Amino acid sequence: MSSTGLEVFDKTIQTTNSWLNEIGEDLGPDRQRCYNALRAVLFALRDRLTVDEAADLSAQLPMLIRGIFYEGYRPSIMPQRIRSLDEFLAKINEHLQNIRPLGADEAARAVFRVLENRIPAGELNEVKQMLPPEIRALFPGVQGAAEGAASHVQQPAQR
Repeated sequence: MSSTGLEVFDKTIQTTNSWLNEIGEDLGPDRQRCYNALRAVLFALRDRLTVDEAADLSAQLPMLIRGIFYEGYRPSIMPQRIRSLDEFLAKINEHLQNIRPLGADEAARAVFRVLENRIPAGELNEVKQMLPPEIRALFPGVQGAAEGAASHVQQPAQR
């Protein structure tokens, strides 16, 4: 039996829960924490992409996550000039302030792992190519700047 009465809504809720569970494999079972990580990382990534690339990426997201992706989006001021790993992690931290301590780099790695598993490689490669190497290195399996990103220490968000 359908919980919402519409199969399309039930499917996107189920898929979104699957994404949150996968993020929870890295961040733990706290679903609110996983949701906040997903939201914060998607916002930072979205704001770094061109409007066209953000639209291309969003087309690959489940409907409910696509709605999260576009929450508060202002395409007239995009893309933002986020050029360094520190700027990218600071952008993520803006949205992690009110949850129990969670490092922005930890959140980014968990969400990027899910994107790597769920988004077609061609589209994700286009997204990665728009990112500076040190941000790109947060994705699993990315070679090159991984040493710099791996050695970067980010303080967890404070309450």
